[in-house]
Amino acid sequence: MKLILILGLLASSFVLKAACPTEQAYPDIYFPELTIETTLGNVVVELDPNRAPLTVNHFLHHVKRKAYDNNLVHRVVPGYVIQTGAFNADLSEAYSCGTVFNESGNGLSNQRGTIAMARYDDPHSAGSSFYINIGDNKNLDPNPKSWGYTVFGYVISGMEVIDQMAEHKTAFNAELDAQDVPVEPIIIKSVRLNQ
Repeated sequence: MKLILILGLLASSFVLKAACPTEQAYPDIYFPELTIETTLGNVVVELDPNRAPLTVNHFLHHVKRKAYDNNLVHRVVPGYVIQTGAFNADLSEAYSCGTVFNESGNGLSNQRGTIAMARYDDPHSAGSSFYINIGDNKNLDPNPKSWGYTVFGYVISGMEVIDQMAEHKTAFNAELDAQDVPVEPIIIKSVRLNQ
């Protein structure tokens, strides 16, 4: 009975963390443009599938599944980045369908207004969490000694909303065990493909 229970838990864990589908999320969209609706206003981004095809498709599968709806902006560092996609507004872990291969060597730099994948120390550990650069962050680009963070798109309107987020007071959040969490929650209401 114990063995069946363990196998069942392993199987359910595998289903929850299974890789994103490899087929194109939106095969007829060549330059995906998305609206990120937040509690502070809308941000429109254009993704770059030519420079970061795996990352863009991975991100779009999350969008298609509505994984970013009701997400918390859980990290705000003025002059640096805002980050979201890891936690829901209720502080539960956001859905992520596996990880994606690091494409940081694609020629795109972590400049102000770019969107990039967050990750752990493992260069290929990016799941659902992403950030938008508030400043020019060349320290996040690849170099001869280490992998960088994959930039896969650009803010084309609404950067003032990101700057407004950067003005919010932040603090340590014990429930998330994280620094730089906005004291007054900032919520990503939805991320939708513009068609």
